[in-house]
Amino acid sequence: MAEDSADDPILDALRSTLESYADPYLHQTLREAGALRELTAVEGGYAARIVLGLPVGGYHEELAAQIEKHLRSAGHAEPVRVMVEAQIRAHAVQRPLQPLGKIKNIVAVASGKGGVGKSTVAANLALAWARQGARVGVLDADIYGPSQPLMLGLAGEQPVSPDGKHIEPLKKHGVAAMSIGFLVDADQPMVWRGPMVTQALSQLLSQTQWGELDYLVVDMPPGTGDIQLTLAQRVPVAGAVIVTTPQDIALTDASKGLKMFEKVSVPVLGVVENMSVHVCSKCGHAEHIFGEGGGARMAAQYGVRLLGELPLDVRIREEADGGQPTVIAAPDSLRAKAYLEMARRTAGALALRPLDHSGVFPKIVVEKK
Repeated sequence: MAEDSADDPILDALRSTLESYADPYLHQTLREAGALRELTAVEGGYAARIVLGLPVGGYHEELAAQIEKHLRSAGHAEPVRVMVEAQIRAHAVQRPLQPLGKIKNIVAVASGKGGVGKSTVAANLALAWARQGARVGVLDADIYGPSQPLMLGLAGEQPVSPDGKHIEPLKKHGVAAMSIGFLVDADQPMVWRGPMVTQALSQLLSQTQWGELDYLVVDMPPGTGDIQLTLAQRVPVAGAVIVTTPQDIALTDASKGLKMFEKVSVPVLGVVENMSVHVCSKCGHAEHIFGEGGGARMAAQYGVRLLGELPLDVRIREEADGGQPTVIAAPDSLRAKAYLEMARRTAGALALRPLDHSGVFPKIVVEKK
């Protein structure tokens, strides 16, 4: 709650104006989000403490500038120092599952088909959240074609088990990672049937010592078959992200992925349109090679957010292949900015979901006398 003072009438007016500011990532006003926690008079002006349900690293200056502009447009000339904090909370998952251990939110990154850059999006999403101050892990759930070991620069490394039962995740670029690719040779084909795959992934998820995480990004296998459906039913997911390209055939398959999550009551946070536009590195000509606006049309059709329109850029491929995804390799570039904003929009969409209250209710134990 914002603080008031009976002898300072300016506070009420400032508070009302501040709370009317609409955050672009939450799609809510600060009042609706309950984000303005304190507003106090200080020497030389006022201080506002704002708490958001998403990572705020790198966002403070942008938000402070936008709020200052908002206040000026409303006629306020008083200096206001803006302090921004993050409070990332656990959100509800599909019933009858409950959030897993100390992992607040599991976010599935999925696609209806292969070849749309889903794993690159998943890696950069996780790294963007970590760069913005969150505690993040990545689970590579693509048993048949694990990509995260190479993308995260962990190819050839193996995790250890301190007790013979649990596995310590590997860590790189500030994220914890687990993949079947760490446990088998890179050129060894996985000739497993569906039940073996889902059992292996359940073990990787539950037996990895993830520690405390704000987000665990699950890089799902492409498609909408039995494996994907079973995973969506067994893994306690707080939200899903659908990756597509703008072309019609990819959008058709992506729609199937979206409907699969709806079928198992997993909320879809939004759509990411990958390979949206190609800008020639030599002449600067922009061309929509795979079509234009497909992701926006899909998001509008299903009533979800368009989380990002990511570029088709040879450097993104080179950086991922080199174990230094774009957010790490070129954090100040325009292509990295697209990923960082996509990550913030995704966290904002998740922040609006119902909170997990399973820990509030006591467990009932029946004992025999």
